[in-house]
Amino acid sequence: MIDERKQHILQAVIQDYISSAEPVGSRTLARKYDLGVSPATIRNEMADLEMLGYLEHIHTSSGRIPSSKGYRLYVDSLLPVKPMTDAEKAIIDKWYKTKVQRIDQVFQETAKLISKMTKNVSLVLAPQISKAAFKCMQFLPLDDHRVIAVLMTDAGFVENRIMEMPDGASFEDFQRMAQVANGHLSGHTLETIHTKSLKQIESAIGDKGLYDSAFDLISKALDSDRRERLYLGGTTELMTQPEFHNVDKVKEILLMLEEDQLMKDILRSHLGDGLTVSIGQENEYSGIKDCSIITATYHLDGELLGSLAVLGPTRMEYGRTMSLLNYMNQNLNEVVKRLNW
Repeated sequence: MIDERKQHILQAVIQDYISSAEPVGSRTLARKYDLGVSPATIRNEMADLEMLGYLEHIHTSSGRIPSSKGYRLYVDSLLPVKPMTDAEKAIIDKWYKTKVQRIDQVFQETAKLISKMTKNVSLVLAPQISKAAFKCMQFLPLDDHRVIAVLMTDAGFVENRIMEMPDGASFEDFQRMAQVANGHLSGHTLETIHTKSLKQIESAIGDKGLYDSAFDLISKALDSDRRERLYLGGTTELMTQPEFHNVDKVKEILLMLEEDQLMKDILRSHLGDGLTVSIGQENEYSGIKDCSIITATYHLDGELLGSLAVLGPTRMEYGRTMSLLNYMNQNLNEVVKRLNW
């Protein structure tokens, strides 16, 4: 721990660096912040903070910038409360009312809104499809030999594909098969649909060729690799940050963001932890050692659904971003309920 004066100086350095993106010197702090001590004293305290690992010197600048250790102390103990303003809340409320009409729009629009308001990359890990309940299967005629098969859950997730009709089968046979499947599966969560239920459907249909066609579609929906969906927003926002004007520096991050499974794993590692902040060198993956990730898990009626996250430079507005994710969490619950999750 450091004494109160050093804490105030560290807090001032971080707040100034977040707003200016420029190394901070003792004269700047003395001029802009009421610290009650001389520039010489501030300079000595900053030297001590650097020796303790809370500040860093870069290049030949006389100023200093926060280290990951400095940001960690700031987030844990020195972060000023910064609630959402009424204007910001109004933007969010209006966005959801005008942009989101269906459940399949919620998560993509949430990602867009977070990136728009933070000017950083946003990530949304959507609910597992296995948590949703089977609603219905239906078939639409395409031509004499093909149908469009659609499987829908009560959460609004849809799997669809074009299917070839087996020799001797008619569109009416597919309609009959849909009725049988809907009668056996409607209201069941997809993770509880097991082989026994599918065998009952096969027996009721009485045609293995038709059953195999339907089973392919159901298996696709049950595929564990498809149970979570990752939505990203604002990947180009990184380029607007001073830290990432160098294309080579940001390239590794952009390539990492294309690794869908890796980003899912990062978000999953924080599921159930509430609001978490991983700063700079604390991040396990080398591609984001110069970044921070703030994640918030969200629930509906007590059930864990997924997570929201913001990825940006360590010089991000932590207080504002954390307040935003908390508020988005509340709104996401309301939007999902409104759309009859």
